[in-house]
Amino acid sequence: MDALDRIRQQVEENPVVIYMKGTPQFPMCGFSNRAVSALKECGKPFAYVNVLADQEIMQSLPSFANWPTFPQIYVKGELIGGCDITLEMFESGELQTMVAEAAGE
Repeated sequence: MDALDRIRQQVEENPVVIYMKGTPQFPMCGFSNRAVSALKECGKPFAYVNVLADQEIMQSLPSFANWPTFPQIYVKGELIGGCDITLEMFESGELQTMVAEAAGE
């Protein structure tokens, strides 16, 4: 399975997934830290992929949804954006609603 197929599978199988540098416990950049903090505040489970640990995914992900930077957050199979968009959505309450709906609530 090539990297794009693995990304597609991860996005389809996980209601919420963040592609980030590092892990939720140990983010390796400020943007990933802020975005994952917003997801944690939503109080629902989410998946993550550490792009630093998988160079194929790191190189292929920008072409998957035509988004060049990390982190990238997908909800119900669709890219919602990176750090800035995620924080704006969190502040407006939209992120919490999307994550709750993706979790089946």
